[in-house]
Amino acid sequence: MMELISSLVVLFVAASFAMAAASRRRRSRCYLVDYVCYKPPDDRKVSTETFSAMVERHQRLNDPAGRFLLRVVLRSGLGEHTYCPRSIVASRGDSPTLQDAHDEMDAFFQDAVAELFARTRLQARDVDVLVVNVSTFYPAPSLASRIVHRYGMREDVAAYNLSGMGCSAVLVAVDLARNAMRARAPRPAVALVVSAESIAPNWYSGNDKSLLLGHCLFRCGGSAALLTSDPALRGRAKMELRRVVRTNVAADDDAYSTIVQREDADGIVGIGLSRSLPKVAVRAFAANLKRLAPRVLPVGELARYAAAVACETLLRRRSAAAKKINFKAGVNHFCLHPGGAAVIDAVKRNLGLEEHDVEPSRMTLHRWGNTSASSVWYVLSYMEAKGRLKRGDKVLMVTFGSGFKCNSSVWEVTGDMADKGAWADCIDGYPPESLANPYMDKFSWINQVNGEYA
Repeated sequence: MMELISSLVVLFVAASFAMAAASRRRRSRCYLVDYVCYKPPDDRKVSTETFSAMVERHQRLNDPAGRFLLRVVLRSGLGEHTYCPRSIVASRGDSPTLQDAHDEMDAFFQDAVAELFARTRLQARDVDVLVVNVSTFYPAPSLASRIVHRYGMREDVAAYNLSGMGCSAVLVAVDLARNAMRARAPRPAVALVVSAESIAPNWYSGNDKSLLLGHCLFRCGGSAALLTSDPALRGRAKMELRRVVRTNVAADDDAYSTIVQREDADGIVGIGLSRSLPKVAVRAFAANLKRLAPRVLPVGELARYAAAVACETLLRRRSAAAKKINFKAGVNHFCLHPGGAAVIDAVKRNLGLEEHDVEPSRMTLHRWGNTSASSVWYVLSYMEAKGRLKRGDKVLMVTFGSGFKCNSSVWEVTGDMADKGAWADCIDGYPPESLANPYMDKFSWINQVNGEYA
């Protein structure tokens, strides 16, 4: 009898540990409840004509630099409806104030974060973890504290403020939020991730062409996302985070110097983009995918790739098609950072993707420009607005940023995704028949020097 009782006790204890472990695993999962992409007001729109007028009013800009700016903008892939801060539209970019930067951030905080709480029926005091990532604006008190103050969050909210991490910071923020929620297991947690960039205080006002490139790509935007580890909220969630892989190749000199904040010869500060950016992005992407592939691809595709490599080694025959990994075997959609047309083309070429696969990124660049860390949420929103995302689909999200960093994540669609979000008023017009700038002919004079084309 005693042996039977002892056995039952052991079984009970083992079952209790197993149930506790299973409960902890459930509460260590990360679900995307919902997200919101910020749509600035129309008085901040910057068309090609508006941009040309801003260039003409720029007092420090010389003629070659002005022509360069317009020439690059016309070929950048940006459309006629991107946004800039009011200080830039009013041509005060060379003398920004601290209030200009705060006004830009406050408009986003007030709009997107409030809408997110309203849509999810969650309150600010439900938030356990807050992560804010804005790369180039880091006031005191921090922007995270500004949100805590504005929305009256709890005293025990764990608030983090990330800066200097560029366009790839959004997945750093998501990873940080996930780990912070895991640290609270088995207690369920809710995390708010806020991603944006501050354009107002970082508008370069000199004539160095490498520092002017940012004007041709970066625009205003922002995103707010609510994540949770609470299984009770799983039924309301849109997606579940399956994997996050982070790669930092800053040890390489070329990679480190690809995107750098620096002074020009006149001491004017700007953010420089080097011509090697697409190549560095591809190298960092390759390093990231090397670690990601075994975690997301089926055994069959991994075996095929290994066999292709072995055959090439043994037979000394090169076959680029056979040796290329087919990520479509494990991923349904590609949510790529719209860092520029050249970056999108480079990733498309190296992954062997079709134009349909990169359409969301290309259309996001056209409609919103490069909104830095928040860009991939606009890409995801395009997919959702187009009705592409179905339950069970896997989405590969890839971001690139200064450092140089490439971060990736895999999300699985778990709920209904049919919101049009920030795309609601324009999604039916995408993709347009042509992405060519409609003002190419009007501004053809930018290629003329002394009456002749350069």
